[in-house]
Amino acid sequence: MSSPSESRITHYASRGMVPDLLKLIAERAERLAPRVVRFMEVCGTHTMAMFRSGVRALLPPNVRLLSGPGCPVCVTPMGMVDAALEIVRRPGVALATFGDMVRVPGSHSSLERARAEGADVRMVYSPLDALRIAEAAPHRAVVFFGIGFETTTPAVAATVAYARDRRLANLLFLIANKVIPPAMEAILAGGEVKLDGFLCPGHVSVITGTAIYEPLVARYGAPCVVTGFEAADILEGIAMLLLQVVEGAPRVEIQYRRWVHPAGNARARERVAEVFRPCDSAWRGLGTIPESGLALRPELRAHDALEVLGVGVPPELENPGCSCGAVLRGVLEPPQCPLFAKRCTPATPVGPCMVSTEGSCAAYYKYGER
Repeated sequence: MSSPSESRITHYASRGMVPDLLKLIAERAERLAPRVVRFMEVCGTHTMAMFRSGVRALLPPNVRLLSGPGCPVCVTPMGMVDAALEIVRRPGVALATFGDMVRVPGSHSSLERARAEGADVRMVYSPLDALRIAEAAPHRAVVFFGIGFETTTPAVAATVAYARDRRLANLLFLIANKVIPPAMEAILAGGEVKLDGFLCPGHVSVITGTAIYEPLVARYGAPCVVTGFEAADILEGIAMLLLQVVEGAPRVEIQYRRWVHPAGNARARERVAEVFRPCDSAWRGLGTIPESGLALRPELRAHDALEVLGVGVPPELENPGCSCGAVLRGVLEPPQCPLFAKRCTPATPVGPCMVSTEGSCAAYYKYGER
């Protein structure tokens, strides 16, 4: 059940509030000591913001933060990378995707290596870039390899709708977009790690609103606070979660009130529903989660790259020794992986958590927690 938020941050940056927030966190953590509380940030942007700002080092010893499955590059299964590799090796096909996906290892290669071998792989910042490539080369099949959560999916949906409306037959889509709440529930249901609450993703919630988190409170008693990305936002979100734990009253709250409304963005969700239908989806480290992915609606199969090009997605595999799956479930911290900072570095990544700019392994490596 939602309740009025106690958030006091209304401006873009509120650094002056940090000392007061740290004092508030210390007071609330002391009330729980010696109990150790564990909160999971369900957003790669939160992960990076915490490391970059040093928030983690400022917390009391009995408040722990765990990274979750909130990096879209990291949770994309290896099978989809292998499918993208098969697609781009077809004659006359160009594949466009976001930069981090290009470096993620598949079972035998990567898009980066395929490009070095002559494949037409383009790094883009938006699905609209793929649209422009397709319009400029009407006799060439252009495949957009889409990843992301509720934040980026509306832009993909709008691009698919544009291709449909303009009869742009040479623009195809390899869709690996996912939705966040089923993954959060899978972690709670799995019981591998005891969580005391979630810092919920602010930008996802701008689209979805907050009702998507209510089942996590009702079924699992998991406190949820939708949090922004400034250091003060994150600290206030942690303080709000601690208060819920102290009171023993889990609920959904919004810290990021300057952007998130409980109802979200209905128009964006309508656009997504017009193009996509829910489907079961494989997540790296979490297996196949029912209704956690998105597939093009049957009437749009003419833009489905897998169907048009006759490509299958191989069964899920993992590189030997790679611990990305355990990291994404919160049961292992990156420095605990035997490959971390040894065989696996940003220059020689074994798994996606070291590749992505939102990956927790990359954050630990870059900001020195080894």
